[in-house]
Amino acid sequence: MSARVRCQCQSCTIRGLTGPAVVITIGVLFLLHQLHGGYFDIGNTWPVILVVIGLLQLASAFAPRDGHIEAQTGTAVPGVPPSPPAGAPPPVSPSERQ
Repeated sequence: MSARVRCQCQSCTIRGLTGPAVVITIGVLFLLHQLHGGYFDIGNTWPVILVVIGLLQLASAFAPRDGHIEAQTGTAVPGVPPSPPAGAPPPVSPSERQ
């Protein structure tokens, strides 16, 4: 199991279905090709795959993002440096040392 937290919002769920939907669409096109003797060739029906991808992208764009979790990257974002301890002299920048 992965320790990574997955977003469960509707938009991300729909986006995750794009790959399986394309595979199912290709399978249905191959099945129709076998059943109907060559008319449903991939050369004739490739726009169907684009339509399926487009519909899923539109559904993902219009779906609510309530509870969305941003993906965490492996690199840490630099934040504000900690303040110096009380009574310590202020830090000197390299340009001021000369």
